[in-house]
Amino acid sequence: MAKQVQKQINGFPTAPGVYIFKNKDGGVVYVGKAANLRRRAKSYFSGKDIKSKKITGEARSVEFKETETVIEALIKEAELIKLYRPPLNIKEKDDRSFLHVVVTKEEYPRVLLIRGKDLGKEEIRSLFGPFVFSSEIRNALKIVRRIFPYSTHTEKEIKKGDTCFYYQINLCPGTCIGEIGKKEYLKNIKNIEMFFSGKKKRIISKLRREMKEASERLEFEKAEDLKKKINALMFIQDTALMSERKSSGESDKLRIEGYDVSNISGSLAVGAMVVFKGGNLQKKDYRLFKIRNVRGPNDTEMLREVIERRARNEWPLPALIIVDGGKGQVNVVKKTLEKEGLLVPVVGIAKGKNRKGEDIVGKNPLGVEKETLLKIQKEAHRFAINYHRSLRKKDFL
Repeated sequence: MAKQVQKQINGFPTAPGVYIFKNKDGGVVYVGKAANLRRRAKSYFSGKDIKSKKITGEARSVEFKETETVIEALIKEAELIKLYRPPLNIKEKDDRSFLHVVVTKEEYPRVLLIRGKDLGKEEIRSLFGPFVFSSEIRNALKIVRRIFPYSTHTEKEIKKGDTCFYYQINLCPGTCIGEIGKKEYLKNIKNIEMFFSGKKKRIISKLRREMKEASERLEFEKAEDLKKKINALMFIQDTALMSERKSSGESDKLRIEGYDVSNISGSLAVGAMVVFKGGNLQKKDYRLFKIRNVRGPNDTEMLREVIERRARNEWPLPALIIVDGGKGQVNVVKKTLEKEGLLVPVVGIAKGKNRKGEDIVGKNPLGVEKETLLKIQKEAHRFAINYHRSLRKKDFL
């Protein structure tokens, strides 16, 4: 029987999604999510832990449902656990401790994470879950909140009119100070509910209609904001939910981009982008940029221009960006990406103390080896310098 199930798994894609193990009667015994369906489902047959042995001992068949991203797999997993209540997912003693995403029934609904045992404490407009691992759903909500800012203020707090910390970092839309009207705020809430209902494509279609209408009314700032939301939904970077990739070597298959700029006192300034994927540099995907808008020697602003122009192209989005420099460069790139509605991890390669060695600046969520990071950055440096030299030669001639 185990061989039959393993044969089914061999036909699974290497994409994100959920897998469903069933017993001899067709009942669901376990539901899980994965960044790589085939690899994760296979892992149970080499696992030595009690849970793996129970799953493989009871399973007589296995199915999968593919999703575009890991965050959507997380949502689908919760939906199926709620539907089937598989015995190897749900234990009665644990059930009440699982987290749920709750949208409250208020004039300005709040979005909260509440444990099963506390669900009766709020009047509920909509409910999603249960989510088994708290760190995963907390990270998922962070991603969603960056796209559709929401309030966690009670009605009493709203009446006080005090600016909150989350408003200052663009995660609260301004219910705390009356910055957003009820109609506009409820649009955000509806989009969040649709997202947690697995209707991402419908949200994108709706936002595209709104963007077109805003452009026709010459409301270009609003149209630009909607475009950023569309981009953020289409290119969700849920690396915080991909711990499986980090541990299983899947990071080798992800696209990583390295950037550098080259100039002499600001003249003939250029930027370069190199791409690394599948353990190799992808030279066909390299790109070069002539700096157009920066005058004088300002490498950080040049880097900002390169990232802005890259973000507005429809090339595949990377899972990680590497830049030459320290905190200043890393922060500029992060802010530029966020401004364009893109959430991509960024690390910098900075010279160590006394300019000896190299330090990695920023979090490396994919667990890419330092040697690989340095290789990518050195290639970006080489590519930028060669382009700059070619322009200097042409200018001289």
